Amino acid sequence: MIVYLDGKYVDSSEAKVSVFDHGLLYGDGVFEGIRIYGGNVYRLDEHLERLEMSAKALMLAVPLDRAAMTEAVLETCRKNNLADGYIRLVITRGAGDLGLAPWLCEKPTLFIIASKISLYPQEHYDNGLSIVTVPTRRISPDMLPPTVKSLNYLNNILAKIEARQAGALEAIMLNQQGYVAECTADNIFIIQKGTIITPAASAGALKGITRGTIFDIAVELNIPIREGDLTRYDVWCADECFLTGTGAEVIPVVKLDGRVIGTGKPGAITASILQSFRKRVRVEGTRT
Repeated sequence: MIVYLDGKYVDSSEAKVSVFDHGLLYGDGVFEGIRIYGGNVYRLDEHLERLEMSAKALMLAVPLDRAAMTEAVLETCRKNNLADGYIRLVITRGAGDLGLAPWLCEKPTLFIIASKISLYPQEHYDNGLSIVTVPTRRISPDMLPPTVKSLNYLNNILAKIEARQAGALEAIMLNQQGYVAECTADNIFIIQKGTIITPAASAGALKGITRGTIFDIAVELNIPIREGDLTRYDVWCADECFLTGTGAEVIPVVKLDGRVIGTGKPGAITASILQSFRKRVRVEGTRT
């Protein structure tokens, strides 16, 4: 595997960062997970815009401009002959001393990995997921804005551990007010009486790129969609439920906390959304 690292394309065995890098020491950095389908890097420009905004929020310098970053992503895919897979783009604060001070890090570190990913077995796309609600709450926006896609994912990791302990592959995280924020790595949507509802960023949800696609698809399919506060009750009693994410794509949920959602099978609206999504991913983006 060939990895882009600070302006060079190197073998993965040679792709190394300093133990003094603040991305490693303190989670000080930002990242994007991006998909490529049939040689089309899906909504690359939107991913790069979100990366830039996350970096701006952290006062972290982006080493390349948009055009150069685009070319670095595409060339990493080309060098790995990757037509279908997953791209991880990371910018760290760079190497510094053992203190917190980010201004002592001379220059950021940038690396790009282009490889494969498979989050859920196919059976769960066909039959739906059974998920749980975990005790760990989502960090509130006044602590760390959920719109910043930072390297500090311990909050989500703790929730992921709790999901596994409960025998589930994914879990809902509530915010401090008890409303549904998001899952450990995915955004959540419910369908109730023909309307699609999803938590807002103010509730603790990441503004996912796939999440944004769902809003576009809803307009295409003439399905009402809105952001709103959701409780576990709303999910339990929904007609349908599905999760979205770059890695997960669109995956139905048929059970939460032991309660069957809807008919207990993936619903018709979810199926139509997934069908539209699979068409879009091969044309909306940037060709390698």
